[in-house]
Amino acid sequence: MYVCLCNAISDKTLREVVRRYQPKSIQQLRKLLPVGKQCGKCLRLAHDIMNEELPNAPLYKEIA
Repeated sequence: MYVCLCNAISDKTLREVVRRYQPKSIQQLRKLLPVGKQCGKCLRLAHDIMNEELPNAPLYKEIA
């Protein structure tokens, strides 16, 4: 399903970005994806998906 119609961002894409980069805020998420940069109607759903996915995100360890 599309979360952001203006920029054609799906929930699958949003979940993958959150799992991979683990943004801590909507501002950080917006640096990774252009979510909410036009009409802004998708921000609430994007925030909900981000909060849903962050606890399930894998922990990345530093590679020495």
